[in-house]
Amino acid sequence: MNEQLVDRIYESSFVPELWPGVLDELAEIANARGGVLFAANTEVLRWTASASLREEMARYVSDGWLMRGQRRGRLFGARHAGFLAESDIYSDGELEVDPVYSDFLRPAGLGWAAGTGIPLPTGDMLIVSLERDYERGPVESAVIQQLDLLRPHLARSALLSARMQLERARIASETLALIGVPALVLDDGAKVLAANSLIEALTGFVQWRARDRVSLKDPNADKLLFQAMATPDLTSAATRSFAVRDADSGALMVAHVIPIRGAARDIFVRCAAVLVMTPVAAPQAPPVELVQSLFDLTPAETRVARSLATGQTLDDIASAGGVSRSTVRSHLKAVMEKTGCNRQAEVVALLGGIAFPRV
Repeated sequence: MNEQLVDRIYESSFVPELWPGVLDELAEIANARGGVLFAANTEVLRWTASASLREEMARYVSDGWLMRGQRRGRLFGARHAGFLAESDIYSDGELEVDPVYSDFLRPAGLGWAAGTGIPLPTGDMLIVSLERDYERGPVESAVIQQLDLLRPHLARSALLSARMQLERARIASETLALIGVPALVLDDGAKVLAANSLIEALTGFVQWRARDRVSLKDPNADKLLFQAMATPDLTSAATRSFAVRDADSGALMVAHVIPIRGAARDIFVRCAAVLVMTPVAAPQAPPVELVQSLFDLTPAETRVARSLATGQTLDDIASAGGVSRSTVRSHLKAVMEKTGCNRQAEVVALLGGIAFPRV
């Protein structure tokens, strides 16, 4: 067994950028064009692949091939703790009519593979598949035996990554508690992975539900939270900072949905966002740049919002800007929609809650 390859498999648990290189080495053992690693659940799919397969796998994912045909289901249905070739899960006739093979893999010059399915405790399904050029023929049993020696290491590496993600979520929420910020960590399906004691104490704002779900007691804020979690595209117009009202007292807090992206989220980690709740302080005038970037306001909307925070009336704002009162009201309406506020007073209170301290 290649001990250096085993070391790199475990190292990839901590440094996910190493996975394409590991897949290259596995593919070399299988005389394959390259390898691909999928981590999928019912709601989300992540993947990485050898550079030699990246273009094909990008189309495979974007066109939904992983969920089509029978390949994935047969792989997991075999309940086999090892690698499998096509002959292990298909008859010749069945293979010919599977659209994954007939309509995608073979037209791409592929069509033979050695693959294994690994269920993770997070509910994800991990698939490692080494894709061989069709002209090379099926993967031989001797190759499967070599890969099976490495499969336990792949499974343990995946298990380690799954456990680490939950620990990272817990540490993230507890760290925010140390600086006085109520927060919880959500996965792609808006399930709570971790929460600190500060947000657990906000019983007037937060409703805990079955199956690790959470909602906000303020219906309008809960709708905005759902929209933010359902819209992963950061260039979209989804509101990610908004007012939240206490169900009983009407007190205000500011909710910020902070997406977890890039290097902070490797192929195994399901953490999708952090929900942060900040109390509303006495109104101050926050910096223009902060107001505009948080709420995606236009320059005109930003001027109206910031002027309100300084105590100006709509007439004052109209006069100072040389525009009509109806124009200012139109901008105010847009500000309320983007911040999740229902009244002008809530806009003022909300902006006070995001102000930077003056030094």
